[in-house]
Amino acid sequence: MSRSRRDAWVDAAGAVLMALATVATAWSGYQASRWNGEQATTAGRANAARIESTRASSLADAQTQIDVATFTQWVDAYARGERELAAFYRRRFRPEFAPAATAWVATRPLRNREAPLTPFAMPEYHLAARDEADALEARADALAGRVRVNVQRATNYVLAVVLFAATLFFAGMSARLESPRIRVALLAMGATVFLGTVVWVATSPVSMSI
Repeated sequence: MSRSRRDAWVDAAGAVLMALATVATAWSGYQASRWNGEQATTAGRANAARIESTRASSLADAQTQIDVATFTQWVDAYARGERELAAFYRRRFRPEFAPAATAWVATRPLRNREAPLTPFAMPEYHLAARDEADALEARADALAGRVRVNVQRATNYVLAVVLFAATLFFAGMSARLESPRIRVALLAMGATVFLGTVVWVATSPVSMSI
């Protein structure tokens, strides 16, 4: 093959490689921005879940305080033998607390030393608000994990942009040099980096919408 023909092939290969690397760079930059958007959206959902979890937890704490106050008044009236007043407080037990109080009384705590100290230690004492708070906290933790994954994906695509830029550098330099061997070597290096990066990017997830 004549030198001029070989140079023409090298120039053509370099031009094709630069075109492909340019497209790949644009695609990787787009994906990096998309995954940054994904992580921002997911982070917002995680924060919202934590806020709702805090609200539910505060509600559960308030309900527990009400139950404790009502129970204390009932115990005090019961201990003084004020049955009418004790019945008054008993009727005002919250629906979530009443089963625990009934189960606790059934253990005969005044005579049974093994009875739980209070109804709050009974398995029947169950707060829906507390369950909701725990579920929301677990959801927030799961979303936080997705945020970390999305950040890593965005970082991977940024690295792909850098690698494709290196491909453009090798291809561009190969067109500026006169030595055929160096030109081919630079072009081969660029092609190797390009193909390796393409294979890696092809295994990465793609974001098309948020």
